[in-house]
Amino acid sequence: MSNAIVEIRDYTIDPEWFDAYKEWAKNLAGPWLKKNLDVIDFWLDEGLESEVEGSSPIVSPNGQPNVCWIIRWPSKEVRDAEFAAFLENPEWKEIWSKHPNENSYLHLNARFMKAV
Repeated sequence: MSNAIVEIRDYTIDPEWFDAYKEWAKNLAGPWLKKNLDVIDFWLDEGLESEVEGSSPIVSPNGQPNVCWIIRWPSKEVRDAEFAAFLENPEWKEIWSKHPNENSYLHLNARFMKAV
């Protein structure tokens, strides 16, 4: 059985900073991430209304996530090692230094799942 996982990263970016974040993500972060990690894709909210349903639907006080990207990894152990290294990559640090506001993340959620 494979240990392969996907990491689903959901962010809620402060609406005040979202347009600037989108430009940074489209022009700098997204392309670099796709080139250097096994990113399945990188999605940004474009204003369509969310649908929240279920027997106990709760939306965070921060609102719905407005950024989502998914990365494929061989295992959780590889992810932990390689993600830590990625954060120290000089090219990534240069891109991160151009982030419009690194404190604009109201909420970050990373989930790890396996295919069935």
